Amino acid sequence: MTHSRIALVTGANQGVGYEVAKALVADGATVYLGSRDYDRGVVAAQQLGAIPVQIDITDAASIAAAAERIRSEQGRLDLLVNNAGISNARRAAASPEQLADPRFLEEYANAGTASRASLDEMRAVWGVNVFGTLAVYQAMLPLLRDGVDARIVNVSSGLGSLTASADPDSPYHSMFGVIYPASKAAENAITLAMMVELEGTDIKVNLVSPGFTATNLNNFTGTETVEDGSREVIRVALLGPDGPSGTFTRWEGAPIPW
Repeated sequence: MTHSRIALVTGANQGVGYEVAKALVADGATVYLGSRDYDRGVVAAQQLGAIPVQIDITDAASIAAAAERIRSEQGRLDLLVNNAGISNARRAAASPEQLADPRFLEEYANAGTASRASLDEMRAVWGVNVFGTLAVYQAMLPLLRDGVDARIVNVSSGLGSLTASADPDSPYHSMFGVIYPASKAAENAITLAMMVELEGTDIKVNLVSPGFTATNLNNFTGTETVEDGSREVIRVALLGPDGPSGTFTRWEGAPIPW
């Protein structure tokens, strides 16, 4: 008997998450479209034929409620795409004019250096990208253990590659700071911990970088379209039971050094 895959994609009301949810629905999966703002999630889910679910990955009660809903309605989870993330917390207080000003972005990059970084800003970004991602994993793991060909796909960034960032000739080198890039390095580390923990089980774990994609995460300054940036996440999410585990890749299946 062929089972429809049960999938949860976090941060899926827009950007990469939306594209991934769209592809999974087209592939025949039952997709729970996770969104912090439930109303926006409802609109996105209606467009795709997905099921909206409110999930704020910084809120333990919200995560628990989402897990319980999937448990009660489906009894299992076959695919978890941890896509939700933020690049900074200061943008919320900035005007569109400030965001469009290159000096704002340059100032923000400088503010991410180890000597100048705001610890409050760092806690906010790490709270989503690191602790939030781990919290969702912990809540959904029992459902994944009951899943069919279960897989976890964590959406990270090549900026989190310590090997690349330590190389003076790498374009990532001058961009590495303790807020967003280091949060992605930490997310990569917790993903590695998941990989190690789940070795010997039927649950597979993959880490993917969508590249510098034009999304709300970077005020749409990315050089790749959201469709192009989503390709590797989609490819890995659609891997079958013979697909690999423990990989860190960018399009098309190119390995990224840890």
